[in-house]
Amino acid sequence: MKKSVVVLLHTGYWLLYLFLLLLFFGMLSPQLVSVHSPMTPAQALWGWTKIATCFAIVPGVIGFYLFYAWIFNRFLRRKKIGMVFLAALGAGMAGALLGFLALRLINDMGRIDPAGIIGLLVLLLFVTIVNGVIGLVMNGFITWYGDIKRTEELNRKNFETELALIKAQLSPHFLFNTINNIDVLILKDPEKASAYLNQLSDMLRFMLYETKDESIALTRELDYIEKYIALQRIRTSNADYIRYHIEGDPGNRTIPPMLFIPFIENAFKYAENKKVENAVDIGIQLLRGKLVFTCRNHFSAVKQQTPDNERDGGLGMELMRKRLQLLYPGKHELAITTEGNVYNVHLILQHDEN
Repeated sequence: MKKSVVVLLHTGYWLLYLFLLLLFFGMLSPQLVSVHSPMTPAQALWGWTKIATCFAIVPGVIGFYLFYAWIFNRFLRRKKIGMVFLAALGAGMAGALLGFLALRLINDMGRIDPAGIIGLLVLLLFVTIVNGVIGLVMNGFITWYGDIKRTEELNRKNFETELALIKAQLSPHFLFNTINNIDVLILKDPEKASAYLNQLSDMLRFMLYETKDESIALTRELDYIEKYIALQRIRTSNADYIRYHIEGDPGNRTIPPMLFIPFIENAFKYAENKKVENAVDIGIQLLRGKLVFTCRNHFSAVKQQTPDNERDGGLGMELMRKRLQLLYPGKHELAITTEGNVYNVHLILQHDEN
């Protein structure tokens, strides 16, 4: 939902709230004047305004925004229902106490007996909780609407990127080269050729049956990457041509399918000199609540590699950026740089562990 619409919702709620308060205390003002005849209507209204500010506005604002910004995001969205009730009670008590202090400081209330203090605190607690619940409902509506729009956008993007995603899964150039290399190996080393053929079969099966899901186990994605790299290794006799390293335990994490392959495929496309040590360097670091993916490759000065010419190797940077924005809104950092003849991709995902 647009920020302007959210601001309009908040403004509309508080204007309506102030209007109801003005109406309520305005109706009570003549009664106050009739009891205390020396007080003019203006004075009575001013007195009720001070009381309304402390009694309704202070706890109302505190309750609304504590529930809206803190309790919803910290507990309710994470489905910690027990903590929601505890936090709501704490927020309600905070609003009631601050409202009571404001009443004592701004209004000359004289001495109040303990029963009166308790009754007043209960009323202030009620005002805080009511506004807080409304804040929860409003944030829930905004979040729900945003999720619907995001889902619709994802569905639209699926139509736009489906063909590009198929290209990102395996380029024809890679597939033909792999088949030719396996064909050569059949006579030289049938056992190794069979192993590579099984790896290629597993990759094709993965593409056909698992990439249509919204998310898959991270272990399956890593397994695909390992097999892809293994098939790339048979294209060169340089054992140090590729460096691939993983730090950390994938555990039960999930990830959208084929998220890293476009970057990896693009790296192999431009790393043409297979005699260079670590011509392609791929790293995945699994930290608590975070996943860091790095991919760097050497490229020849003749065939320049920039973010703008990454089209045939996968989704293309524009589509990849949009995909990341849809899948990880506000929870990812993508940096692509070129230093000399080295192309670097650095991607950080804020990744919840299951």
